[in-house]
Amino acid sequence: MKQTSKKNKNKSLTIKRLWITFGCFWGFVFLFFALISLGWLGFMPSFEELENPKTNLATEIISEDGYVLGKFYQENRSNVPYEQLSPNLVHALIATEDARYYEHSGIDLKALFRVLIMRGSRGGGSTITQQLAKNLFPREKDRNIFEISFAKFKEWVVAVKLEKSYSKDEILAMYLNTVDFGNMSSGIKSAAKTYYDKKPQDLTIDESAMLIGMLKAPTKYNPRRNPENALNRRNTVLTQMNKYGYLTDEQLDSIKQIPINMDHFQLQDHRAGSATYFREYIRQVLTKWANENPKNKNEKWDIYKDGLKIYTTINYKMQKYAEEAVNEWVCKELQPKFFQQCKNNKNAPFVNIDATRTENLLNRAMKNTDRYKKMKKDGYSEKEIRKNFETPIQMWVHGINGEIDTIMSPLDSIRYMKSFLNCGFMVMSPNNGHVVAYVGGINYQYFQYDHVTQAQRQVGSTFKPFVYTIAMQEGEYYPCSLVPNLPVTIETPGSAPWTPKNSSKYKVGQMITLSEALAQSLNNISAYLMKRYGPSAVIHMVRKMGMTSDIPNVPSICLGACELTLYEMVGAINTFNNKGVYTQPIFITKICNNKGNVLATFSSTQEEVMDELSAYKTVRLMQGVVNAGTAVRLNYRYQLNMPMAGKTGTTDDNSDGWFMGYTPLLTAGVWVGCEDRDAHFRSTAEGQGANSALPVWALFMKKCYEDKELNLQKIDFSKPENINYVDDLFNCKEINAGVNTNSQQYNFE
Repeated sequence: MKQTSKKNKNKSLTIKRLWITFGCFWGFVFLFFALISLGWLGFMPSFEELENPKTNLATEIISEDGYVLGKFYQENRSNVPYEQLSPNLVHALIATEDARYYEHSGIDLKALFRVLIMRGSRGGGSTITQQLAKNLFPREKDRNIFEISFAKFKEWVVAVKLEKSYSKDEILAMYLNTVDFGNMSSGIKSAAKTYYDKKPQDLTIDESAMLIGMLKAPTKYNPRRNPENALNRRNTVLTQMNKYGYLTDEQLDSIKQIPINMDHFQLQDHRAGSATYFREYIRQVLTKWANENPKNKNEKWDIYKDGLKIYTTINYKMQKYAEEAVNEWVCKELQPKFFQQCKNNKNAPFVNIDATRTENLLNRAMKNTDRYKKMKKDGYSEKEIRKNFETPIQMWVHGINGEIDTIMSPLDSIRYMKSFLNCGFMVMSPNNGHVVAYVGGINYQYFQYDHVTQAQRQVGSTFKPFVYTIAMQEGEYYPCSLVPNLPVTIETPGSAPWTPKNSSKYKVGQMITLSEALAQSLNNISAYLMKRYGPSAVIHMVRKMGMTSDIPNVPSICLGACELTLYEMVGAINTFNNKGVYTQPIFITKICNNKGNVLATFSSTQEEVMDELSAYKTVRLMQGVVNAGTAVRLNYRYQLNMPMAGKTGTTDDNSDGWFMGYTPLLTAGVWVGCEDRDAHFRSTAEGQGANSALPVWALFMKKCYEDKELNLQKIDFSKPENINYVDDLFNCKEINAGVNTNSQQYNFE
């Protein structure tokens, strides 16, 4: 009995010790996780940090019709809510990563035990919530096994806290917003855009499965680099979806046969995509805004991390049509003709300049290259650098139909790149000043100089309407007023007498109407008006029309002997289209933070420059250019049948081709030319603005007006109100009936 009692006592003591050990173990576990949760054993995110997890978000540039034109980022990441995720994405993710996602509270104990027993042979034990915790609060690199294990415990705590702070749907969205898909795509929104040019809600089953499959190893399963691996991994995801009831057997068999299609793949790089020149201009504007409008006393807005939403005036479809028009005409039509001219020119692309000037041009361009600057910084002599530039190497260069792999010296590549015609094209809405399309050049990757807001070029005859407007505004002249078509000499103190010549012999020695003179772009008449009113009056007026560049106070500005930006010209010309009111062209309507709160709004400034009748007179003058003048090909070649007005312009030696034109709904300007004025077409037939620039305008307008979704009505220019006789001002045949048009009958001095 005593022995039995002793055995029972020992047994009870053993059980008691086991319970104490068990209790101590779980007490230690509880205390361990409590200390982790309190942050006593290292960093633990606060409640506020869990509610507002910090991730680097890309700033989005958004068109007025809601299309993301591009981003500024350190990580190409933009968040989307659960409602904007395709169900296919959710099903693929859960089936592949966490089949019991809706059954646990952050930690899947069943999966953990499976990992311990099977040693991971049947998959990992991390839940989607744990993986989110790891993404939001990454582990430090180069840690040992004990530190990694401790980090894992911390992730468990964070996962449980996340489950308490967010709904299951919110956690799914947060996870897909934080994961990396390779190719500079962080988050599902960027990935959908990069790989399929889609929004996340529009992804199909096979597309969703491919993207979710990449999460295991973005490089190994990259469809561009490793298409076979990507296909196999996608099919594995599809099989998992079938296993857990998200796909039928028939769907599985059918979808597995679909090849991976990367036709719409496009890296979201600042040099690629739509509106590249516009986005770079906006980046500069935003940088200035961020410096002048800090987030708080101690912090400035970071356009690469803070996920700002920049709502712009650009219309995505119009931007697309503008880029297509430039490519179709300048790149596909004009450029081959220019190359053909270069074949017969030993000094191509330069025309009529000597070897010394050519050498100066090339040497200056060489010194502007990164290669030269780096070699100079590294201590190379001018002789060594020159030898390097004259040594042929393998390189990729720009070509009409894409990049060309070739061998040439860096110096020859400079000469070659100078043989490309470039283009600037800007379109704005007349009344509110919104710039709806902006093309700064032919290819941002190779030609980063912006020909809309940056480049200043001589404007040629496109400046003449401003000179004519002075005459209209003074009330002395009307479109049907007769003026002598004879050479005019203007004498300026301190300068030699100046006598411009017409480019044609059109009705020389006769009296002609102002309407006819502008239509034929006659220099005699522009000089006649300039002599009468002087350059100061013209400069004073165009300053009120937004021109801020230097304009010399000389008579020759009547022929466009001044250098202006396309941005200035479009804004100024639009004054006529907007009833005499200058409306500043603008690019941004509002800036919001990543939560949608408005930080700033923008609207155009306006100034009345002239009365409505004077503006309408100039509109009618410029309609004459289209109906019977230098821009008449808009009608017979391009079959445009909406009301329109415009003016062509060509500078000396055909170095610059211009066309400024407008319809009642759109005002647009085009410039075409080479980087250097010494590179140009020999033939005026090819190089004049009517041939080089006007077709871009025509192709764009044709595309826009034929697009029913844009709904551009072919309305007429509005006439000044309460002026009944306005139409009589343009009935020149009746007004001038019986008038002797021999200019010698008139004393015009």
